[in-house]
Amino acid sequence: MNREPVSRELFDEVMVPNYAPGNIIPVRGEGSRVWDQKGREFIDLQGGIAVTSLGHAHPGLVGALQEQAEKVWHLSNVMTNEPALRLAKTLCDHTFAERVFFANSGAEANEAAFKLARRYSWERYGPEKHEIISFKNAFHGRTLFTVSVGGQHKYLEGFEPAPGGIHHAEFNDLDSVKALISKEKTCAVVVEPIQGESGVLPADPEFLKGLRQLCDENNALLVFDEVQTGVGRTGYLYAYEMYGVTPDILSSAKGLGGGFPVAAMLTTAKVAASLGVGTHGSTYGGNALACAVAQKVIDTVSQPEILKGVNARSDKLRKGMMDIGERYGVFSEVRGAGLLLGCVLTEQWQGKAKDFLNAGLEEGVMVLMAGANVIRLAPSLIIPEVDIEEALERFEAAVKKLTA
Repeated sequence: MNREPVSRELFDEVMVPNYAPGNIIPVRGEGSRVWDQKGREFIDLQGGIAVTSLGHAHPGLVGALQEQAEKVWHLSNVMTNEPALRLAKTLCDHTFAERVFFANSGAEANEAAFKLARRYSWERYGPEKHEIISFKNAFHGRTLFTVSVGGQHKYLEGFEPAPGGIHHAEFNDLDSVKALISKEKTCAVVVEPIQGESGVLPADPEFLKGLRQLCDENNALLVFDEVQTGVGRTGYLYAYEMYGVTPDILSSAKGLGGGFPVAAMLTTAKVAASLGVGTHGSTYGGNALACAVAQKVIDTVSQPEILKGVNARSDKLRKGMMDIGERYGVFSEVRGAGLLLGCVLTEQWQGKAKDFLNAGLEEGVMVLMAGANVIRLAPSLIIPEVDIEEALERFEAAVKKLTA
């Protein structure tokens, strides 16, 4: 069925105003290229914010979706389904996990993780051991619980009172955690291996190792939020492998479905036992369509040549952006891992990240922001090298105009 194109103005008429989308409305994508309503082409370095892990309209994902769509779409959790069981087995085979809970989004996976941490401690140690330690500038989702655990008050403002028993330490500062943690009250420490929304800030390896030790000493669970860093994004299937630090609970979403909404909470059998029948649930969690697509994503991304290719692409993109930064005096560093990179604006350009994003769009390249001072890049894990080269050329043209 052909439909008439809709205008950007319709958003203001029919949508809740919690977003402020630009004027471009993409209508078609293939690989790392996107076309808008007017047929204009863009190279996509956004990846839907680390979501389209295999690019747009990937034949394998399209095939998996079509095949499952002709079988079963949805079943209630009164019964299980084959795609969910296969995907759970695959995730356990590839990670530390022994049990999996499926949901629809990163926020839901984190909500499940935080509830499980409290329930586990409540069962074993009593109600006093319920406190969660997170980190300033962290981001864990938009539900009331996850936004409270996240360390950015701007996302909580106007929604108080917030759930209690949550403390925020300084990221990469182990002493600040030691000042808050206790064997009597702390049930979990929650951390992103790389803080994405606050500027693509990697954790120091010794910091994460120290958190593991502190959790062990205080009978607390270590929770890794890998919503943004997971599914090959760092060149490892999950970033905990890169750091050599194994959590007790891990949340995964975004790239897991390659653009199809799906999320997972991974944990051990011992910890999982605390979520007995009726303690938690998700209507669409374990949806057959979503799990069939996610299965194809994991089968593809987990191949050694794909993960190796992430690091090669990362080196090319990182060097290219740093060269642009040096030529025009706009970036002080490019940080991150794999294909989650943050280009930090120099002092002269602080607060101007949106200007670079818009300038890029004018030249046909899509980039992201991580705060007002960092350009974030999270393209497809299999973006062709020719697309990287052309994207760098387009972005340099944008920077040249902006700095002229």
